[in-house]
Amino acid sequence: MQRLWEGAEDGEEISEGRFAKDTLERYSGCLVEDFCSNLILTNFPKYVDYFSETRGVQISEGSMFKVAHCPKEDVSMLDFKIGSPAAALVVDLCSFLPVKSAILLGMCGGLRRRYKIGEYLVPIAAIRGEGTSDFYFPHEVPALANFLMQKAVTDVMENQKGTYHIGITYTGNMRFWEFNEDFVSKLKVTKAQAYEMECATLFTASYKRKFTLGALLLISDLPLERNGVKTKESAAQIFKQFMPDHIEKGVAILKRSREMQELLIKGAYHRNIGMGHKLRERALEQMQEESPSS
Repeated sequence: MQRLWEGAEDGEEISEGRFAKDTLERYSGCLVEDFCSNLILTNFPKYVDYFSETRGVQISEGSMFKVAHCPKEDVSMLDFKIGSPAAALVVDLCSFLPVKSAILLGMCGGLRRRYKIGEYLVPIAAIRGEGTSDFYFPHEVPALANFLMQKAVTDVMENQKGTYHIGITYTGNMRFWEFNEDFVSKLKVTKAQAYEMECATLFTASYKRKFTLGALLLISDLPLERNGVKTKESAAQIFKQFMPDHIEKGVAILKRSREMQELLIKGAYHRNIGMGHKLRERALEQMQEESPSS
């Protein structure tokens, strides 16, 4: 039996979609209609500040999220904070919006000696070490990034000549793990190329919800190297030196994903927003216009 809407008329039942949109408005401090059809997710309020300042748009802030919307670019940015429960929540809520594509701009600890701070990791999959993803699928189901989005990521990285690595990240619940020798040994056995706290949950939840989501991670520290852990000073330098490029790459990736969807390249979830049908109609019209008259 569905729960009744608090404050609604007696006997009125709440749908999952209505509940999700109401919750999103409370947590973001803005209307669901304000959200654009392309979404950048991040863990960092500084990213939203930069996006707001460079686009000349206002910031909305509710009880949990910090958001900025740029209608001109048709892109919204949302800071959902840190960790897998927050990652699950933001996908659950935003999956009820007509979002065509979404990208996580996060940070990770690089786990290879050849990696350098400021380089990027394109995660194709994530090891489900966090637990939250178990609410979506049994543990044997892999956590994979959306193919179309990661193809858009690599297209942009190649076009802009950025240094990036492709691989698997370990998603865990523990933030303060760098001096835990038992966990470090376990991490090395997995041969993961990076450690972070959201990707497995985001990929699993978005697969369940048919929410087209990819990720581009900035390597912000090298936790297995001597003196490679992130400090207050190094964190400030990372934001100053690398944040603008990371954000602009995210915007370019969303633009590329739209181009790919218009070309009917496979991989995006069309869900119930009618996008696939409209795109196919447009493609057929173009083919008819380009074909010679009989």
